Amino acid sequence: MIRKHLEIHSENILPIIKKWLYSDKDIFVRELVSNACDAIYKVKILRDQRELANDDKELRIDVTINKEARTLTFSDTGIGMDAEEVQKYIAQIAFSGAEEFLDKYKGDNEKEQVIGHFGLGFYSAYMVASKVDINTLSYKPNAEPVFWTCDGSSEYEMDKGTRTTRGTDVILHVDAGEEEYLEETRLKHILHHYCDFLPYPIYLNGTRINTKEPLWVKAPADCTKEEYLEFYRHLYPMEEAPLFWVHLNVDYPFHLKGILYFPKVHRNFDINKSSVKLYCNRVFVADNCKDILPEYLMALRGVIDSPDIPLNVSRSYLQTDRTVRQLASHISKKVCDSLTTLYRNERDRFIEYWHDVSLVVKLGVLEDEKFYERVKEILIWKTLDATWTTAEEYLERNQDKTKNKIYYAKEDTHTHLIDIYKKRNIEILLANSFIDSYLISFLEKKLSPVTFQRIDADLDESLIDKEREKTVLDAEGKTEATVLADFIRTKLADDTIDVQAKSLTSDAFPGFIMIDESQRRMREYMQSLDPTHAAKNTFFDKHTFIVNTNSSLLATIKKMDGVNPELAKEMVHEVYEIALLSQREMSPENLQTFIARTNRVLEQLAKGTLSP
Repeated sequence: MIRKHLEIHSENILPIIKKWLYSDKDIFVRELVSNACDAIYKVKILRDQRELANDDKELRIDVTINKEARTLTFSDTGIGMDAEEVQKYIAQIAFSGAEEFLDKYKGDNEKEQVIGHFGLGFYSAYMVASKVDINTLSYKPNAEPVFWTCDGSSEYEMDKGTRTTRGTDVILHVDAGEEEYLEETRLKHILHHYCDFLPYPIYLNGTRINTKEPLWVKAPADCTKEEYLEFYRHLYPMEEAPLFWVHLNVDYPFHLKGILYFPKVHRNFDINKSSVKLYCNRVFVADNCKDILPEYLMALRGVIDSPDIPLNVSRSYLQTDRTVRQLASHISKKVCDSLTTLYRNERDRFIEYWHDVSLVVKLGVLEDEKFYERVKEILIWKTLDATWTTAEEYLERNQDKTKNKIYYAKEDTHTHLIDIYKKRNIEILLANSFIDSYLISFLEKKLSPVTFQRIDADLDESLIDKEREKTVLDAEGKTEATVLADFIRTKLADDTIDVQAKSLTSDAFPGFIMIDESQRRMREYMQSLDPTHAAKNTFFDKHTFIVNTNSSLLATIKKMDGVNPELAKEMVHEVYEIALLSQREMSPENLQTFIARTNRVLEQLAKGTLSP
């Protein structure tokens, strides 16, 4: 067997780099500026190691546009290179000098400070350049400047350079069709996007670009409220001020820094859109952290920065691995800790923010078992009395009245039913969010044998006045309640409506719509999956109309049937549809029919009052 080495030729790999390695041409700016930062940081390391004397030369990066010459130049005052290093680090594709350098000059924090990883960043220049020149001078004593040039083919030229001070110039001869990169406005935007928080000053045609310090690198104790708010405005200039924030600062078992903001939720807020920006050693990587953040934290805003995130070779996106899962778990824990601390120490403030943070908390509870365990004490509900409570606190207060049952309602619905429960001093929670039905089902499993029941889901004994039940039989052996139920059922003539007549404790309303708790939840679940199909499913149309045997209105309508059966029928439909409307069970397409019937009934009633 013959063993040989694979040979990688530049004429094969350069087209791949140019066309396929980077998803966005703009990234070449980030890569070249990052390389310049690395070169400057190496100067700092050498000074710390006393292998390079301090001088007055400013550590900086300059990006210069020359439209006439069609060149774009990236200059730095970094470590520079000699001829041997140019051969080694530039001519050998994919040979990164960062790790080799750090192996030689180890310090406490150097590894997380160096930006480059792969040694391919320089070649991203060929995405927009027909030719690239390098003019460089090493920091080493008596070093000679080096000039290197290559048109993207497999051949390059080297000669003596012209640079007289330590550092490197990378000159891009911009290709035809890439003139946008010779526009100052365009370059300014790209530099702000990718390089806004890099540690050394970056100038574009002499104007400083990165003037904002990355707040996340400071210790939380050293940051003021004003700084947090100002930094948020810098990141999201068009958004309202955030509610509060979580400052991440982890050194073990991985390095992680960042600031996560809880934004105010507005009407067009997209819970699924991640707006947390991802950085690696202050270098911008992506506009979102969807691979690091759990889905339920996508609504947050801010920045995450970690040198430990496993990026693909072009540093364009994450490669999911164990470290990413650890990061996600830790971020989730920090968010939980912040929320519970706020709840315990500033409960009124927490309640004030609940409308905006509740969706994040509830989604987290449903998606992550650990998240639930950490936040279950802060999972609060508003009551009809405008107080706030947890499910556990509700059960403790109401055990004698409700046993293991928790009653809930939607706000501004079930008015008459609510009055009955209030008279019985039964506490009612409000569940208005679209996610609450899922949360309720989840909590029933956790709190078993506890069940949640909407106040119109069953004929609770609190609704019945047994002393006034109509039990007297008529000549046909039917009770008054049975006769009334048959009358209403006949007038409605709808197989999807079951009618029951009951003696309700309040005479104020003629009846209400009762839908079984499990059926309603199934309907809401199906609607979330496919609203159109669920609306056509007749199974969900079935419900019970509970009519009140103590209602004077129904008694009057029944008497009217002997005089004007058609009007009595219209009145029965009116009473039924008012119940639908009050409980938000009327479909939009039936609203016009209801309005037309109401006008007809009112007209007939008005004419009746004018009759002699």
